[in-house]
Amino acid sequence: MAAKRAWAVIVALLAVALGVGVSAGWFGGAARSDGGARAEVGVASGGTGAAGGARGTGAAGAESAADVRLSGVGASFPAPLYNRWVVEFERVRPDIRVNYAGTGSGAGVRAIADGTVAFAASDAPLSRKQLEDLGGASAVLQVPMTAGGVVPAYNVPGLSAPLNFTGPVIADMFMGRITKWNDPRIAALNPGVALPNLTVTPAYRSDGSGTTFVFTSYLAGVSEAFRSTVGAGLAVRFPVGQGGRGNPGVAQIVQQVAGALGYIELNYAVENKIAYGAVQSRDGAMVLPTPGSIASAAESAADAMRDSLTVNLWDRPGAGVYPISAFSYIVVYRDLRSVGSLEGARSLVTFLRWAVREGQGLAEQLHYAPLSQAVQDRVTEALGQLTYKGASLAAQ
Repeated sequence: MAAKRAWAVIVALLAVALGVGVSAGWFGGAARSDGGARAEVGVASGGTGAAGGARGTGAAGAESAADVRLSGVGASFPAPLYNRWVVEFERVRPDIRVNYAGTGSGAGVRAIADGTVAFAASDAPLSRKQLEDLGGASAVLQVPMTAGGVVPAYNVPGLSAPLNFTGPVIADMFMGRITKWNDPRIAALNPGVALPNLTVTPAYRSDGSGTTFVFTSYLAGVSEAFRSTVGAGLAVRFPVGQGGRGNPGVAQIVQQVAGALGYIELNYAVENKIAYGAVQSRDGAMVLPTPGSIASAAESAADAMRDSLTVNLWDRPGAGVYPISAFSYIVVYRDLRSVGSLEGARSLVTFLRWAVREGQGLAEQLHYAPLSQAVQDRVTEALGQLTYKGASLAAQ
């Protein structure tokens, strides 16, 4: 009897194991209810997940709707804000998963051109060549999502107050024409400050970068020598200094090298406790970068945005304007068929609309300037014109 009972227990256990294995899909040909992962451009669907779980449809829940996953890459300039948006958005819409990687503006534009992401981010308006690679200006939408400031971040031991700079002085430091921190031209801007006889080591981006584009465009506009020798662009050849990848790479050089002067987004300086200075505005005042002074730059460009959403903010006139400010843009195709599904296209627009409206409340916490109400309205209107396979998303 004992032997029979033992065999009965073994058979029962095998039956349970077989049932679990079939349900979990351990055996070939077992049906999956989670939809798996689709090899689609920029969007993938998966079943269960930490944020959303499986969602049944119909009375019996026999069919599960898959979560939408959207990928974007590009500018490191707004990455802290975008990554915060991702976290907060998924609290509101756990069925839409968004991933963003700050790979640099140039890499972001290449990725969307290659069709590997749903959206890209760039601190620089797209160049003519980039627009051609994406099918022309009529094929692409560039919308500002936030505004930020590129700051002169430095490592000069013994200083307690922010230093003052002018554009031409910064240009000469990055061209190797000012080689010491106690140079008379720096001293004249900072009376009473005991500047050390310390070598200036410029720190710059080694990758294609919208931050570099903004910084060099500003310097090229205020220094003829810089314009003619270094120029402006996503990637330029600096004659002296050390290169780092991304805003974090430049920030690391500044932190580690005494005498370093780099250019990074304000958030990276504040969060890493790196000293940064005031820059003389077009009106002649020394202005520290803050969300308020960056917002002043954006407000000064409001009239120019009636014709285009891509507007340069550097060296704008006006009281309290920080002169090295810039919008950061999201780049998408006007027709979102490359996203891979109607559900994915709708989800992308939902995320972008949320970021332009509710997401702006997070900007100042991370030292960015929120978009004004007028700009929010313009961007929301532009997003409403996106299509999927030629048809308005609102009508599908």
